[in-house]
Amino acid sequence: QVQLVESGGGLVQPGGSLRLSCAASGSIFAAMGWYRQAPGKERELVAQISRGGGTNYADSVKGRFTISRDNAVNTVYLQMNSLKPEDTAVYYCNAKTIVPMRNYWGQGTQVTVSS
Repeated sequence: QVQLVESGGGLVQPGGSLRLSCAASGSIFAAMGWYRQAPGKERELVAQISRGGGTNYADSVKGRFTISRDNAVNTVYLQMNSLKPEDTAVYYCNAKTIVPMRNYWGQGTQVTVSS
């Protein structure tokens, strides 16, 4: 049974930093990443990392966010720096398997950037 457990969200002032973590279990994941959904908006990709370390970022977070993963403990991290109010959203951990081809989601963690 696949489980994704997220932690690290919260309230931070503009310009501040947060680090999200997602511990995964139950499979070997080809890619892991983070999506976010703000009120009234569609869920969007924030960053993704392959098992080999290749990364992909949304243009809006390039240079501010860094994704990393530790395959030994099946955990993916998102270091978020220089946070802006528009980064406010629920952040969801995502993990993909190839065989079978499936997407798995965490429960979501709230990130609020406000003064």
